[in-house]
Amino acid sequence: MHKCGLMATGQRQRFDCGCKGIRTCLRCEQEQSKQNILHKNELIHYDFTYDPVSKSAVREDRGVRQSFAFPGVFLWEDFVSEDEEKELVARMDENVWNESQSGRRKQDFGPKVNFKKQRVRVGDFTGLPAISSYLVNRMTQAPLLASFKPVEQCNLDYDPLRGSAIDPHLDDSWLWGEHLVTINLLSNTVFTMSLDRGWGDMDKGEVRVAVHLPRRCLVVLYGEARLRWKHAIHRKDIHSRRVCSTFRELSAVFLQGGVQEKLGSELLDIALSFKGVPL
Repeated sequence: MHKCGLMATGQRQRFDCGCKGIRTCLRCEQEQSKQNILHKNELIHYDFTYDPVSKSAVREDRGVRQSFAFPGVFLWEDFVSEDEEKELVARMDENVWNESQSGRRKQDFGPKVNFKKQRVRVGDFTGLPAISSYLVNRMTQAPLLASFKPVEQCNLDYDPLRGSAIDPHLDDSWLWGEHLVTINLLSNTVFTMSLDRGWGDMDKGEVRVAVHLPRRCLVVLYGEARLRWKHAIHRKDIHSRRVCSTFRELSAVFLQGGVQEKLGSELLDIALSFKGVPL
């Protein structure tokens, strides 16, 4: 891990990071080429908070309570124990963390994919890591995930000292299926769900819904929350180190009856051997 510091001349030492294009972290934001990116015009925002009991987005605006149904989020608190959390993170830290965008570090366990050209191949993929076997078995005990068969696992490391974040985005739906599953470790954080074009009569700006993720929870995005609402983790919501594991399943194109069924079957056999090493 790189450490911030000053060169003997008093100039700030430049460190490499994984940011490309419009992405930035605390390491690269001092560069002149990144300055314009930091001065974006703020749109009007309508901010709500997700209520897992009523499964709705709620807020109070000048004493008036507003809410709307927000399906597609499943929260399983205390999915792993404190001892399991320690073991999971220790195992991750035994492997190399690779620099990624926006101050994150990552470890990939999955096939080689070119999303732009819609190509996927086995490559050097050897499967999900052995320690994930019991996690997958446990998550499939939830009725929503009874048939969930992950073919990719991505571990991400967030740190406030790097300004870690992930911008609003939709996960690919050509290769990845209905359920996006994440295990949140080491600290609480917030998924910020957003619609650029507003919702209902809130049409003058972006509608945002804060989904609070407790430490050691599992969260599933599915339905509209997976396919219509973007999700992000903002820098302000990373207060201490956060590690997560995100699991993705195959889309119907790669399952039984799909045009890529043969390749999908091969990828699943490799993934669920649980013999993987990070790529």
